[in-house]
Order: sequence, then structure tokens, then C-alpha cells
Amino acid sequence: MLAEFLQYLFTGITIGATYALIALGFTLIYNASHVINFAQGEFLMIGGMATVSLTAMGVPMILAVVLAVILAGILGIALQRFAIAPAKQADVVTLIIITIGASIFIRGIAQIVWGKEYHVMQNFSTDQPIEVFGAVLNSQSLWVLGIGAILVVGLVLFFTKTLIGKAILATSMNKEAARLVGIRTQMVLMLAFMVSALLGSVAGIVVAPITFTSYDIGIILGLKGFVAAAIGGLGSGVGAVVGGLSLGIVEAMAAGYISSDYKDAVAFSMILLVLFFLPRGLFGAKVVERV
Repeated sequence: MLAEFLQYLFTGITIGATYALIALGFTLIYNASHVINFAQGEFLMIGGMATVSLTAMGVPMILAVVLAVILAGILGIALQRFAIAPAKQADVVTLIIITIGASIFIRGIAQIVWGKEYHVMQNFSTDQPIEVFGAVLNSQSLWVLGIGAILVVGLVLFFTKTLIGKAILATSMNKEAARLVGIRTQMVLMLAFMVSALLGSVAGIVVAPITFTSYDIGIILGLKGFVAAAIGGLGSGVGAVVGGLSLGIVEAMAAGYISSDYKDAVAFSMILLVLFFLPRGLFGAKVVERV
């Protein structure tokens, strides 16, 4: 019984860490521009698919990962520069629709380049599973958790210790005031999209050996990342991490103890339940209006 519970818990934490990284990407862009970027899942797909393709061509794994992350970063910059920036005067709904269109476009190009097949990527280290109290832990899960923790700490330091990070925070709080003190807000938004793309691509790379990867994997994982961000509270970094881990664990427990057929339904039911009682999510900021 304990072994079964631990098995589901390990699975939930692993996939939850992936959701958390995707949710952080949503949170980053939402903070900088108040846009919900529904193309975030495609950066995850690009990271995994590009790494698989490059390693198949004989490129060493480390170099393939670096090149895949750079490619995703370039796509993030291109999305902001050529899709979001020209429509900067548009309302938020229009910008969200633009990101959905960009997602469909990127996915279409990926299908042409890589086809519809699922692709397998080897584990970063050993294929030998790790046994903990009767439960089996994939060694790649440790990479997911370790890299996820490093990225979270790195983001905290980035926003608190660097001028660029502080500029992004200033832009998110008051774009006009940030512009008046000399911050180039459009450049800041471009950097936010780039960092968000980097986060998504790393998530796609580390989880690919566990879930496999394909041209359309970004759809459902992107939506789950959005659910995690909304549960935690859009705009909250802590909320993104807690929401991602919570969603992953609940999803794994439901799949294990009830049925895997209800896995996705449980995830989307969870967001309805949380937002019904806490409309701004678990860690969403309270808004006070003066009347």
C-alpha cells in the first residue's frame, strides 16, 4: 500500500515540477504584459523535438540541449517582436487570440518538419530505475526535480539581484512609470518572452525522456501549465510552483486510485473548484478599489 502511494506521489511530483516550470513561463509574461501566452506549450515542444533531432544527427547531448534552448529563445523573441509588439495598442483579449494563432502556426511548422510520430529521447544518465520503499523512481525524475529547483532559485535571484529582472518587475507594476524613468519597456517585454521561452524549452527537454515528445505535445502540457498558474494565482511565482506541484500530485493520485481516463478531467475540475472559492487563485494578489 505504501509502495503504491509513493509510486503515485513520485509520478505526481515529477510531472508537477514540469507543470510548475510551464506555469512560471505564463506568470513571467503575465507580470510583464498582462497577456496570457497560449503559445507557451509550443516552446516546450520545440525544446524536446529539437534536442531529439539534433542528437539523432550525431550532435552531443549537451550541445543539442544548448542549441534547442537557444532556438526556443529566438522563437520567444520573434513572437514578441513580430506578433505582440505590432499589436501593442490592442486589448488583452486580442493579444491572447494572437498567441493562440502563433501556437497553431508553430505547431503546423513543427508537424511539417518532424512529422506526427512520437520521438524518444534517452535519459540524461542511467536507465536503471531507483527503488524507494518498494516504489520505482525513474532516474530522469531526479533531473526534472533538480533542474526545476535550480531554475526556480535562478529566477528568484534574477528578479531580486539583476537590473534586468528589476526592470521587468517595474514594468509589470506600472508600465508608464517605468518608461518615464528610462526603462525601455518594449525591450523588457522582449526579454520576458525570451526567458519564458527558455523556461518552457528546458521543461520540454527534461521531461521528454519520460513522456516522449511529438509536434502536438505542447497543447495539453501548455494547458496544464496554465491551469497550474491559475490555481496558484496568475502573477505569483510561488503560486506557479505550488499550483504545478499540487496539480501534478492530484492528477497522479486520481489516475492511480480512480482511473487514468479521468486524469485530464480532474485537472480542469480542480481549477474550477479553486477559482470558485478563490477567484484570484491560492496566492493571487488582492485588489483594493477606492470608491
